[in-house]
Amino acid sequence: MIERDSVKAKETPLLVGVITSRDGLRIATRMKKPPDLFELRLDHFAGAPDSVRKMIPFLPSPVIITARDFREGGAKQLSLQKRRGLLQRFLPQARFVDIELRLLPALAPLFEAAQQQRIQRILSVHDFRSTPSLRTMLSKACEARSAGAEVFKIVTRVDKVSQLTRLVEFMQKRPTGIKVSAMGVGKLGAASRIVLSQLGSAMIYAYLGTTSLQGQPSLSRMRRLLQAKSEQRTRRP
Repeated sequence: MIERDSVKAKETPLLVGVITSRDGLRIATRMKKPPDLFELRLDHFAGAPDSVRKMIPFLPSPVIITARDFREGGAKQLSLQKRRGLLQRFLPQARFVDIELRLLPALAPLFEAAQQQRIQRILSVHDFRSTPSLRTMLSKACEARSAGAEVFKIVTRVDKVSQLTRLVEFMQKRPTGIKVSAMGVGKLGAASRIVLSQLGSAMIYAYLGTTSLQGQPSLSRMRRLLQAKSEQRTRRP
């Protein structure tokens, strides 16, 4: 059995396998070398949540739950009430819960319930059109810290070197007192995860099964990239 504090104590970055399909869920339950965490995208399983709940005990790593709003990449246009219900149903089985920062006022009771149950809380921002200004990203991170989240997660569009440079600057100037997970999607999405992890990004996300998100690498590819980077550092004089 994995102790609750083991994830908190482990050195960063944590590798997260994103599950968005039944195929991905089956792969996850059979993994002999699982990632540190699995993220269950409940918005993809809204039609049959009970069958997914039954599979959680068979996952070899702890779970992040999220039910993404369609305006931030969610699979379906689920109502806030439906999303809240999904998160509440799965909360007792979660190690982390991920809630969009802008919807925190509407989901405040769930956020507080997670704290009472000693479930770590991620407040997230997703911008799939561009990378916000440095000032905006720093402001959002500080807002998440003030709300009491353990992790601030930001995902932005990274098609240009200038956008990746902005994310790098954000990581270099990120506020203290909260863990930050930053990554890009788009043409430089995979590269951004390597670069930002070297700057202290708390979590690296990669998909299991299939994904429609450009720039999000598979778990196997992410591991190869990390291994290649590690070997490159080792060979340096």
